[in-house]
Amino acid sequence: METRELRYFVAVAEELHFGRAARRLGIAQPPLSRAIDRLERRLGAALLERTSRMVGLTEAGSVLLREARAALDAVEAAERRTRRAALAAAGGGAGVVLVTKAGAAGELLAKLLDAYAAEPGAVTVDLLLCGPGEQERLLRDGRADVALLHRPFDSTTGLDTEELRTEGQVVVLPGGHPLATRTHVRMAEVADLPGLPMPRWPDRDGAYPDGPGPRVRDHTQLLQLVALGRTCWVAPESCRERLTDDLAAVPVVDAPPVTTVIAWPPHSRSRAVAGLVRVATRL
Repeated sequence: METRELRYFVAVAEELHFGRAARRLGIAQPPLSRAIDRLERRLGAALLERTSRMVGLTEAGSVLLREARAALDAVEAAERRTRRAALAAAGGGAGVVLVTKAGAAGELLAKLLDAYAAEPGAVTVDLLLCGPGEQERLLRDGRADVALLHRPFDSTTGLDTEELRTEGQVVVLPGGHPLATRTHVRMAEVADLPGLPMPRWPDRDGAYPDGPGPRVRDHTQLLQLVALGRTCWVAPESCRERLTDDLAAVPVVDAPPVTTVIAWPPHSRSRAVAGLVRVATRL
């Protein structure tokens, strides 16, 4: 399979419409249709179900969509990391890019950056802050060299990792809420809180899931909505570091623990990444 064919297929699979996919790719629809037909013949499998009114994915098509996204991410990662290596060889700096979710693991991150900067031979660490769930994608597609991820929310499949910290979770509530004085709550109570539906985050395509909760884009907006009594937030215990006086955090005793890990591609041979990982595990 060619990467061009995979890009064509991903566009059709995500749009579920040949016309929209062709416009997105900047090509005419007939060559796009022919390319998908060739791909299906080569694989010996129907990838799409076509009718006069709709396009859908077959089971084989769903598998290829997942695999094609991973393959294209790997190609982009190879391109980006190769360019960075060439830049470093030309004297443009050999720093390391660390990606983390904005607002997460703040104290741990600060300690890590300070401790690494004091190491002999430390290089510049470029910090890339992103929205929830984006760290993994940025690491896999080569825009970052190393990431702080949080299990079970982020997948670490295929990555090398070291565990740094495991902690419980709390529910963040408006300070005057009746539950704010409790010593603990359970997930069932949090899920049924009247007037405080769970927030909705966008997926990798920017689409929001259905539900009554408010749409949120970042943690600053989220905390403001909690303070206004529009939503609540279940988060790792360490989120207390950035809560203001008008918010309360109550432990959720049956919420799954959250483990912060430092992750990097298994084929990485970067001395800077290795040094950063060593410091993180020591801390």
